[in-house]
Amino acid sequence: MLKLNKNDITLSQSATDKFEAIKSIAHSLTDKGLVEHGYVEGMLNRENQNSTFLGNGIAIPHGTTDTRSMVKTTGVAVHHFPQGVDWGDGNTVFVAIGIAAKSDEHLGILKQLTKVLGADGVEERLRNAKNEDEIIALLHGDVQLEADFDASLIQLMFPASDMLQMSAVAGGLLKNTGCADNEFVADLVTKQPTHLGNGLWLIGSDKHVTRTGVSFVSTANDCEYEGQKVRALVAFAACNNAHQSILKTLSNIVFNNEHGKLLDASVEQILALFKGEEVTAASSEEGNTAVFKIKNSHGLHARPGAMLVAEAKKFESTIRVANLDGDGKAVNAKSLMKVIALGVKHGHQLQFTAEGPDAPQALESIGNAIASGLGEG
Repeated sequence: MLKLNKNDITLSQSATDKFEAIKSIAHSLTDKGLVEHGYVEGMLNRENQNSTFLGNGIAIPHGTTDTRSMVKTTGVAVHHFPQGVDWGDGNTVFVAIGIAAKSDEHLGILKQLTKVLGADGVEERLRNAKNEDEIIALLHGDVQLEADFDASLIQLMFPASDMLQMSAVAGGLLKNTGCADNEFVADLVTKQPTHLGNGLWLIGSDKHVTRTGVSFVSTANDCEYEGQKVRALVAFAACNNAHQSILKTLSNIVFNNEHGKLLDASVEQILALFKGEEVTAASSEEGNTAVFKIKNSHGLHARPGAMLVAEAKKFESTIRVANLDGDGKAVNAKSLMKVIALGVKHGHQLQFTAEGPDAPQALESIGNAIASGLGEG
């Protein structure tokens, strides 16, 4: 786990290009005693091999496997560029995190960073950060930018017979995941829900909420509330504005009369819909799933991760990947942030699912790329 302090961060930096920025970051790593002087060459070589731009105004420059022996102690140097640095390919970086790591220690750092930095609004917050504490809070994930919403907050086909039961279950899910407490649930069940049409309802409370979260409950029974059909309930626990993107998604569904996208969806489809990812129909075709073992000795760090994502992007099909040796949750295989956040180490098995006209070819090509070492031989 990455734990930053103020000494790790250098504010108000400027650079004419990414290579000047990398040299400055390497100097900080050296001054901190984390690496030997020649480590900068590895960082520059690494950048020439593949861009270390991660997304959302963030870059993670680091050395190659050849220079890993020059790392004395695992650590980071964070440079803040409020005016931005051109990182190539139209990408601008406002925060560059130089990483020095032995073995695969950096995978934990990358996994933490990608989960934090994948949220909408991070880029603007980092760019406008005024002090070290703001940057530390953002990189540690202490600033909530997205509402909590995962499979544990979804309950499909619950045998509820009335709205009170639906509200209690939705509130209980939010309580059980730490978003709120018992008093929140007690308040939620007294609220008047809003009908969004076609049996979809909305309810929420801001009482005794510690983290903003969303839950979704559908019922297996014929159920009505004030003469209107009840099929599903979306519940919000709100203590900030982190739920705005999900509210926008709901608004679009209602405006376009596309309630079925949500009411008839699987857990994975609901997650993708609320997270703004592409929603794919469940497929019964055989041959659209494959499992491959990662042979890279240091796992899927940034370079092989980028190679894997580049391979997936060659195909029209929607491709998702899950780390069977991790949490098993499938993510978009065409997103570098999502792939790195899987925390894939040597020997881990990845399950790929492809849906589309070139799905079999995509899986075969990805398998060949993994077998060839994803650019690492």
